[in-house]
Amino acid sequence: MVSLGRWQLGCLAAAVFVVSAGYGALMPVLPAWLLPLMPADDKAEVARHVGLLSGAYTAGLLVGAPLWGMISDRVGRRRILLIGLVGYVLSLLPLLWPEWTGLAGIYALRAATGFFVAAVVLVVPALVAEYTPEDRRARRFAWLGAMSLLGFLFGPGLNAVASRLSSALTDAGAGSYAATDLVILLAALLGGLMMLGLAASLPSDLAPTLDVEQAGGETDDKRRAIALWVLNGVVMFVLAGFELGIVLQGQQHPTLSSREISLMFAECSLVMLVINAMLFFTGLLERAAGRGVLAAGLVLAIAGLAMLALHRSDAWMYVGVSLTAAGTGLVLPTISFLAAGASRRRLGATMGGLASAAGFGQTIGSAATGWMFGAVAQTSFAWLALPLLATLALLLVRPARWFAQDAAPAPQLSLRSRPSGPSQEP
Repeated sequence: MVSLGRWQLGCLAAAVFVVSAGYGALMPVLPAWLLPLMPADDKAEVARHVGLLSGAYTAGLLVGAPLWGMISDRVGRRRILLIGLVGYVLSLLPLLWPEWTGLAGIYALRAATGFFVAAVVLVVPALVAEYTPEDRRARRFAWLGAMSLLGFLFGPGLNAVASRLSSALTDAGAGSYAATDLVILLAALLGGLMMLGLAASLPSDLAPTLDVEQAGGETDDKRRAIALWVLNGVVMFVLAGFELGIVLQGQQHPTLSSREISLMFAECSLVMLVINAMLFFTGLLERAAGRGVLAAGLVLAIAGLAMLALHRSDAWMYVGVSLTAAGTGLVLPTISFLAAGASRRRLGATMGGLASAAGFGQTIGSAATGWMFGAVAQTSFAWLALPLLATLALLLVRPARWFAQDAAPAPQLSLRSRPSGPSQEP
């Protein structure tokens, strides 16, 4: 069994990009789906359903991630990945007829999309971990993280492409097509292309190889997995609260315009991209101890949140956003890299647990931050730093639960000889 080639890795990264872009592209068109089903001018009702539909998508991720992870450990990753992409495409197409599906149908379809996306976002890193030589694993995980971020950034741009395409088709006399329908078709088309690309590029023998566990090894593996799940959930709880807090700052600071809030979101994404690029080109995760990288990231995030809690000017707020984004952007890829050291017997379940914990943390973080900002306003950023402080203390006091795999890396499946020097191949 050989390691993943560049073409195979490119298709896997593209699959992550496509489902991330699909989420970012479809969220802005949710009101257009709902308006025909709502009473006239009932904007409050539409806004409420948009929020609930976002929760339905997250619920699908929460349910699907652990389930797909356990199944992929038993039947193989390739099959589950293709099922996830097929389900993703099939759950999008009925949205072209919202009047036919009805409101309940839209909720079911968004939950189904999240359920099938879960298969993609956990199987792809599991495959990369399982079929990558150790000296390239950190770079490839950093690259996957960058592709996910790029997908979220590209998603809203898909709406602009759909609008231009709609105008072009009308001008060409090809008929009138709603931009919202074209967004759905483009997202489904990209998903279908990824499905065909992966079906052609991934060999059918990509199936899990069960390793022989040493005495006590399976118990230690489970403990480390649970610790990483908790850490991932905590960081995503804080990240979701941090992002919602940026939006709510417009109510606290009248001088902060919607344009500046959008710039802060763009800044957050760009800083995370820079961090992923740094991890890719420097191979930091391969050279530094995981404990130190995580601790540094947590310190940066805590400092950024403290600055946001105390800032009195927009300039300092930009600095706080950058520090928080840099810290979380450093921690999240490191968690995934450490989780990749799990035994292949539990790799899918471990990755599924990470995705599920992230979704749970995101959901609770958004709800809790909305309540906190209503109660203590800007000071909420300081309260968000407390879970990170507690995690940092636990990380420093009980490192053995997190980093036993640093001393004994997981055995590799690749039959390719390791290069003598550092390689920039992803």
